[in-house]
Amino acid sequence: MDALTVTVWMDSWQMECCGEPFSTGDAVDWTVHRPDREWLAKVLGPERAAGVDFAEEHHGDADPEREENRVRGTVTALQYVHCRYAPGADRTLHAVPGTALLSDVDRAEKWVEDRGEHRFLGYLVRLRRA
Repeated sequence: MDALTVTVWMDSWQMECCGEPFSTGDAVDWTVHRPDREWLAKVLGPERAAGVDFAEEHHGDADPEREENRVRGTVTALQYVHCRYAPGADRTLHAVPGTALLSDVDRAEKWVEDRGEHRFLGYLVRLRRA
């Protein structure tokens, strides 16, 4: 990938709460922060997680007025990410490593259905920077 192409992770709850559906070919302007690659590696695998440049953010402390917290571009590819969950040692549900299912789609909907025992987790979005 060249320097003008970036990959952005968007959590499902970010879209469900405050996001707007978008499609490949759409121009976007998002507030972002550094991704949690350790967590993403558990879900996506280390190689794919290493390729995630940003995480989209509607909440938290990423100041949208700071240029380093913004990414603008055209959506060139989009994937839904589903995975299985299981109880951890703390009895809360955690994503099960190695169970991610990635689906190429043309549109990011606000609400995405689960796929059997795989729950919808989020979106991987490739952008061509403006």
